[in-house]
Amino acid sequence: VTRTRAATRRCETPGAMADRRKLQAEIDRTLKKIEEGVEVFDRIFDKVTEAENQSLKEKHEAELKKEIKKLQRFRDQVKQWAGSNDVKDKNPLLEARRTIEREMERFKVVEKETKTKAFSKEGLARAASSKDPKEKAREDARDWLNRATDGLNEQMEAFEAEVETISSEKKGKKSAKSNPRLGHLEESIQRHLQHVARLELVLRLIDNEALAPEDAEDLKDLIEDYLERNQDDFDEFADPEEMYEDLNLDELDEIKQMAHEVAHSAPTVVEKVIEKVEAAESKKEGGDAGGGGGGA
Repeated sequence: VTRTRAATRRCETPGAMADRRKLQAEIDRTLKKIEEGVEVFDRIFDKVTEAENQSLKEKHEAELKKEIKKLQRFRDQVKQWAGSNDVKDKNPLLEARRTIEREMERFKVVEKETKTKAFSKEGLARAASSKDPKEKAREDARDWLNRATDGLNEQMEAFEAEVETISSEKKGKKSAKSNPRLGHLEESIQRHLQHVARLELVLRLIDNEALAPEDAEDLKDLIEDYLERNQDDFDEFADPEEMYEDLNLDELDEIKQMAHEVAHSAPTVVEKVIEKVEAAESKKEGGDAGGGGGGA
């Protein structure tokens, strides 16, 4: 049997050997991404546990959820490779899977804690008594903006994976660069990045009450349409900025920053005015006292 296996290895065609090397290279890249993803997950997990307020904690939890989704996709790929006869050394794959599953358990604990707090009687009572309609509208806006951003990031990950596959094909760098699909994917990624930047600005302006949530309602439908059709009707979405023109985001952001600077410099100005008033009153009192002494 040993002799037969050795003979089989010797008889392996150059093409099969090349495929095996290519598969191993892809496995190595994925294992590296898993290692980096776990490091990012751990950093965000620490931010969640150390968050000083609920708003910040929810923000980090959303980031944590995005990272665990990435790791879960890697886990599915790792499981597939681990079950393949083409992979001989499966120990690194099994270890990577165990690592991801440990992180999944940690995320479940955070998620359960959040849901328990949100749906407890005390939590519901506090929410009902303290949440006004404006805050509810802001929360709804945050939810759909975060969902839209997650959707864009997920699509970008798929684009990037395809770019990597095309670029690594054994057809020469020149041939890969001339591939029209590569240009299409790179343009898609750039458009998505513009949308992510704009949506993050919209979210910041809503959080800072510089933009009313209802003013961004029309944008919600446009973004959902873009997420659904950006590849099927590619040319229709050539200019990402068109969706945001009516909101005047840059102008609102500039006004908000100016207001922030004025608000933070105001105490200094007030202190100077108070000092001047006090100095004038002191001088007046001194003058009155001097005048009174002369009359006596």
